[in-house]
Amino acid sequence: MQTNLSAAAQALPRAEEAASILRSCVHCGFCNATCPTYQVLGNELDGPRGRIYLIKQLLEGEEVTRKTQSHLDRCLTCRNCETTCPSGVNYHALLDVGRAEVERRVTRPLQERVLRAGLRQVIPRPKLFRTLLGVGRLTRALLPAAMQAKIPERIDAAKERPQSKHARKVLMLEGCVQPTLSPNTNAAAARVMDRLGISVTAAPQTGCCGATDYHLNAQEAGLARARRNIDAWWPAIQAGAEAIVMTASGCGAFVKEYGHLLRDDPLYQAKAQRVSELTRDLVEVLRGEPLERLRAATDKRVAFHCPCTLQHAQKLDGSAEAILQRLGFTTTAVPDSHLCCGSAGTYSITQPELATTLRDNKLKALGSGNPDQIVTANIGCQVHLQSGSARPVKHWIELVEEALP
Repeated sequence: MQTNLSAAAQALPRAEEAASILRSCVHCGFCNATCPTYQVLGNELDGPRGRIYLIKQLLEGEEVTRKTQSHLDRCLTCRNCETTCPSGVNYHALLDVGRAEVERRVTRPLQERVLRAGLRQVIPRPKLFRTLLGVGRLTRALLPAAMQAKIPERIDAAKERPQSKHARKVLMLEGCVQPTLSPNTNAAAARVMDRLGISVTAAPQTGCCGATDYHLNAQEAGLARARRNIDAWWPAIQAGAEAIVMTASGCGAFVKEYGHLLRDDPLYQAKAQRVSELTRDLVEVLRGEPLERLRAATDKRVAFHCPCTLQHAQKLDGSAEAILQRLGFTTTAVPDSHLCCGSAGTYSITQPELATTLRDNKLKALGSGNPDQIVTANIGCQVHLQSGSARPVKHWIELVEEALP
């Protein structure tokens, strides 16, 4: 695609990257065939090809309107289009550039500004999130139905974690909301790895991976969180930690981009690249281990929801299912497994109608094989799916840990 960036756009920090991505798009439209929002809305501007054209227009100096912002907001950033694209268009990076520029040029309605600011203040702060969730659970019956659905009725407590005793050491990001909404997930991961001779080294100074800020167009705030995590992990990395394990695929996808996002930061470039290289989703760690000695005695039928951040961003589709099968579980077929469930970080809050439609479609697909349990690999997907499911929804590692002999 030919493009001619305006003088203002050429001055943007990622101008060259954006221009290169625009040139790589041939507007074939294959992306629309797998775009969840295009499938639901049927609007060209709510598919990747249309959004790319909108970003091209704004970077060439044309008028940017509230409608432009709405079409970009409705993108899930699921990256399904990147998996489909025959030209290798790095769509999500272009979207980051476009959204940031629209945010600068278009003033949002007050209600949206308040909501987004609230999400940025609450989600990355585990203690505040835990407190507010506790209040929400106490007053659940008084809240609107839509808010009730977001508040879990039951939260399983975390079991005790093993002591660090093995020569093999890994780090593990605790996450923002997962310690409150699913506190046993990381504990289960630590116990399973302990059975395989791998210990988790604590890094309490870490915090939010930065994705919440970054994807709500507070990109510098997101990068500041990335730098803080790099500083917190660095001593353990220097001491020989072999990996930084992610039990939430959304966090993993973002941390794996630290090296790219901080490539122009002279103080953090090398460290960020090293952190990205060491970052592993839990499936990447376990699939190379002798899992057969942990083989579970189970006849459970399991439907695995593969989060977009696992299959499209990290290209690890099929990995968790393979691990479950090696451990003795039966995995059921999931039609249209490439489509997003609608969670997408804060999307289920900022775009509730679309998110609910996508969730219900996903639950129908997951339930089609009559599974005993639905499992996933990302806390956002887990809570979002559970809000509409009569079947229990858990992180897959909890199911594994429960079934171990």
